[in-house]
Amino acid sequence: MNRSSIRTVVLSVFTALVGVMLCGFSDAWAQNAGASAKQLVGTWTLVSQSTTLPDGKKVQNFGPNPQGLLIFDTHGRYSLQICRSDRAKFAKNNRNEGTAEENQATVQGCNPHWGKYSVDANDRAIIFHIEHAMFPNWEGIQQKRTFTIAGDELKYVVPAASAGGTADLVWRRAK
Repeated sequence: MNRSSIRTVVLSVFTALVGVMLCGFSDAWAQNAGASAKQLVGTWTLVSQSTTLPDGKKVQNFGPNPQGLLIFDTHGRYSLQICRSDRAKFAKNNRNEGTAEENQATVQGCNPHWGKYSVDANDRAIIFHIEHAMFPNWEGIQQKRTFTIAGDELKYVVPAASAGGTADLVWRRAK
């Protein structure tokens, strides 16, 4: 065997070893990326919601004590509901017979949407693939929301809130 052949064999073995090591690194990275998605799975209750308007003013679109539930399942589906806790009941006790004011307060007081979700591990972001929403302008779109999880607390930012501005939400894992 000449030097050229030996060099080719050594280079081939080295390339194969690097490939095996990279595959192992890739699997470890995928497992870590999956851990972020796995951390989301479960039921979360809303702690707080605040919106920063373009002029810098902070508002609580769902009042000082918003109510909400966010569910992520293991199959990549989610359901999210947020409502004001102080919504008035309809006078006629029939949702199809609400007045214009009652209907407006209901729409402005709740923000449910649902669909599929994925996680961008590099950006540590949830991507909501919104299938249906009370705000129909969100249907069929994707929204990316950076998030953190510390213990039983999930925080994320909505970069384009449905009422304008950016929203910060804090959720607590339901027990």
